[in-house]
This record gives sequence, C-alpha cells and structure tokens, in this order.
Amino acid sequence: MWSYILKRLLLMIPTLFGVLLLTFVVIQFVPGGPVEQYLAEARTGKGTGAEGGAVYRGAQGVDAKRLEQIKALYGFDKPAHERFFQMIGQFARFDLGTSFFQNKAVSQLIIEKLPVSVSLGLWTFFISYLVAVPLGVLKAVRAGSRFDLVTTLLVLVGYAIPGFVLGVALLVIFGGQLQWFPLRGLTSPNWDELSWGARIVDYFWHIALPVTAMVAGSFAVTAMLTKNAFLEEIRKQYVMTALAKGLSERQVLYRHVFRNALIPIVTGFPAAFIGAFFTGALLIETQFSLDGLGLLGYESVIRRDYPVVLGTLVLFTLIGLVTKLVSDLCYVWVDPRVKFD
Repeated sequence: MWSYILKRLLLMIPTLFGVLLLTFVVIQFVPGGPVEQYLAEARTGKGTGAEGGAVYRGAQGVDAKRLEQIKALYGFDKPAHERFFQMIGQFARFDLGTSFFQNKAVSQLIIEKLPVSVSLGLWTFFISYLVAVPLGVLKAVRAGSRFDLVTTLLVLVGYAIPGFVLGVALLVIFGGQLQWFPLRGLTSPNWDELSWGARIVDYFWHIALPVTAMVAGSFAVTAMLTKNAFLEEIRKQYVMTALAKGLSERQVLYRHVFRNALIPIVTGFPAAFIGAFFTGALLIETQFSLDGLGLLGYESVIRRDYPVVLGTLVLFTLIGLVTKLVSDLCYVWVDPRVKFD
C-alpha cells in the first residue's frame, strides 16, 4: 500500500510538469498578451489638455525604449525556454508568482477568493449528498412506483436545466420581480453592524439562490447513481439468501446492501467534494457577482494575467491529482478485498 502511494506521489511530478509545459506552449501562441493589453489600454486612454478638455493620446504611440521596459516588466525580454524554467523554479519553491495587473502575490489572491468558493462548494456538496442519497435509496426500494416515476421526472428536469440558466431564472423571478433575495454579493453592506444571529440569517439569505443553481445538476447525478447502485445490489443472489434465512428487509438493506451499494458513491466523495469548489462555479459566481476563484480565473484569462492563470492551474492540478489518489484509496477503505499490488 505504502509503495503504491509513494509511486503515485512521484508520478505527480512529471504529470504536473507536462501540464505546465503544454499550457505554457499554448500561451505563447495566444494573441493579445500582457504587453499588448498594456499597449491597448495606453492607446485608448484619455488625458486632460491644457484647457481641461479630453485629448486622445492613442496617436502618440510607444517608443522602442519604453516598449523594452514594458517587456522587461513582464519578463518577456527573455527567451521562452528561460522564462519556462524560471517559472518551474519558482513553483518548486512554492512561489506562485505575482499578478501582472493586480500587483499582488497569486497565493494572496487565491487566499482572498477562497472563502467564497468554499462557501458555495461546502453547501453544494452537503445538500447534494444529504438529500440525494436518501432519495436514491427510497427510489430503489420503491422502484417502479408512482413515487419513483414522479421523482425521476423532477430529477431529470433539474438535470436537463444548466446551472447558469437556472441561475438567470432565479435572479429574474426571486431577485428581480419578487425581490425576495438579493441580486449580488455574499453579505450585505452593513454586515459588520449586524449581530451574530442577523449575520447568519443574512449569509443564508444571500447564498440561497447561487447554491440552488449549483445543486440542481449534482443532485440529479447523485440521486440516480444511488438508485442504480442499490437496485444492482438488491437483485443479487446474496440478498435472496439473506431473506430466505429469515432476516427482515430492513436488516438486509442496512446490514448487507447498504455497504456494498455505497462503494461507487463513497469512492466518489473526494472528487465530488473538490469538484463542488472548483467546477461549475464560474458562471454562477459571475451571475451573482461573487468574487471567488471561478471569477478570478475567468478575469485572469481575459486579461492575459499569466502568473494567475498558471498559479491557479498548479493549485487545481495538484488538488485534482491528490483527489484522484484519495478516491482510489477509498476503494480499499470501503472494500478491503481490493488490492493495489
């Protein structure tokens, strides 16, 4: 087991290197880099003339000396391979670099944006599993009944509606027309003035709509996966044997079926837990003006803020690799018969 874990940890190094190399190569061919972004802003900027009127400065251009200074500022005065290995050296020292346009360390930006993504991810994960798993078990026990058909229809309708479309509908109906919920932000402007009880109510008031929009898709997948896993186990021979020996349906369900059926669900916990934080939240955070990691990544790509793009890529790749390892190890924890030899 320990040798397997060590091998997987060592394999993360070339995997991470390959991801960074591929991304770095792609970046070199993307038009409109940081230097071009800076020059575009300079050309479209407006100054104030001697008489106080707005004077367009785009025709002034940028001289060669200033252009070289700008390239040196962003590190583009060096060859591509030198910049790549310099970046690898920084990452090896756990230095994610500094944002081109926000003048902050990438690690600091991630820490600042993380609470919003954690809030969305935690509630999405817990609500999805705490409601979907019992619903899936109940659907499996009552397979073919009216309850199963109605809940399946509702679950599939929820799954068919993309999260961002549902988010728009929730904003228009409950935030715009009825004005029951706020349209933006995670807390109210007077958050610091509220009591602890009022802060809790205010927090859930703000997060209700974005969490609802994010839960819809993952809720449906978890519920149907649970149902199918339980149905597969209920139809196996050992269930019939246990019932023939005199055990009640409840004893068979919770002593035998439950553990075996939960194997695909439990092993998916780590990936679902991390996925709730870092996937699917981009559009939701943008719609509800939530300043989280999804919005940070989107803005960094649009502005060609490469240190933020590559820094967050390193973080997300490491989290993904570790999550995959934990998911594999969960097989052993749930089913000791599984060996990695």
